[in-house]
Amino acid sequence: MRLSRRSLLAQSAGFASLSLLPNMARAAPAQRKVIFDTDPGIDDAMALLLLHGTPNIELVGITTAAGNGLIDTTTHNALYLAERFRIDVPVSKGQGASLDGVTSSPPVTIHGRNALGDIPLSAVHKKLDPRPAHDLIIDLVRANPHEITLVATGHMTNLALALRKAPDIASLVKDVVLMGGAFGHHDARGNVTPAAEANFHGDPRAADEICAARWPVTIVGLDVTTQTLMTDAYFENLRQHGGQSGRFLWDITRVYMTFHRGLGLDGIYVNDASAAAYVIAPELFKTQKGAVRVSTEGVTLGESVQKADSRVYPPGDWDNRPSVQICTEVDAEGVRSLFRKAVFQMA
Repeated sequence: MRLSRRSLLAQSAGFASLSLLPNMARAAPAQRKVIFDTDPGIDDAMALLLLHGTPNIELVGITTAAGNGLIDTTTHNALYLAERFRIDVPVSKGQGASLDGVTSSPPVTIHGRNALGDIPLSAVHKKLDPRPAHDLIIDLVRANPHEITLVATGHMTNLALALRKAPDIASLVKDVVLMGGAFGHHDARGNVTPAAEANFHGDPRAADEICAARWPVTIVGLDVTTQTLMTDAYFENLRQHGGQSGRFLWDITRVYMTFHRGLGLDGIYVNDASAAAYVIAPELFKTQKGAVRVSTEGVTLGESVQKADSRVYPPGDWDNRPSVQICTEVDAEGVRSLFRKAVFQMA
């Protein structure tokens, strides 16, 4: 029997090149369902667009938290973003105060008075889901067992309330990714106090309870988010080639860029979008496992400390808690490329 040239080539390559032949079906990337718990916020808007612009990410719900603005502001912003970018998912309002009843003042010098860089915001027609945020989380997790990734980038109140009301969801989520904390890698410490990062400081009891739950948690903290900078030149490229999304990102980052220049930086830290990047491409990060505690009182309020699994200590407050994964290293150029690709995808 005489073999065709194509057959001979395939055999000589051990059939490794069969995927290059015509009519060979390729499996599409599996869809990953995400609930985005957020306090928009400039960097939250960046994270939302990254998730929305990534083809294998399926946003199934947006819940709002306090942080970059008061809860009414962040909820309005979430509705605005969902409507403007045609993100057709339920948006549900969270609890504004922390578990301990504290309402934090928003950082208007960083995110602006409207928390979206003080750009003009048009009227919003999209309606809120009637359920409280923690109930929406519970309902969606139970309806999609072992499929939901919870991504939280504001105060962690909603996730803690969901756990308190329905502890069973801990065994039903796929995983949990938090933007919060700082663990000393690359000399990362607090950004609202010398000890604490803003999201954990805003509701430290919620953060500590989340880290105590028996569900898979990854924390994307200041240790890596401050290692990735996006410059004016980067955003100018997005503005020129990224369509509506690129122009929007340029506009909202003007106030944010001014704040970061005041820190002596030539660009903005990529905080919340780094958490979204971890969900999409975890290979861009290195991690370390160990129990995590978050301080709930005193001058260290909101401080996050990990007891690495590789270290042995006398008995203490980290014992009998689950191992939590924290990010320690990041491929910063990989994150920038991932974000650029998502924005261009939407252009």
